[in-house]
Amino acid sequence: MDLQDQLKNLFPDHTPEQTEAEKEPHVPKYWLQDDPIICKYEKRKGKPVTILEGYNGANSDFKKLTKDLKSLLGVGGSFKNESIIIQGDYRNKIMDYLKDHGFSVKRVGG
Repeated sequence: MDLQDQLKNLFPDHTPEQTEAEKEPHVPKYWLQDDPIICKYEKRKGKPVTILEGYNGANSDFKKLTKDLKSLLGVGGSFKNESIIIQGDYRNKIMDYLKDHGFSVKRVGG
């Protein structure tokens, strides 16, 4: 008798949840576009910022993407005038994250 059988005897009403491999295929969280997102670096008031421009999704997608990037990096940022502003120079990490989620990204400025 293996562990699965023992658990079924102890908890007969319990139905096990699906594992990651058994779940349905990955559905993108954001609206994807054909044009690349521009990822550039600037200094504002002497402090470095990373700016993402060129995303033409809905405002809700912009806000969701901004929130996910800020929580991933643990920094502040905002969404203004159809651009995402992240505090600090995190171009490499942001570009890797966006590429993992299916976006095409273009690095501008160094």
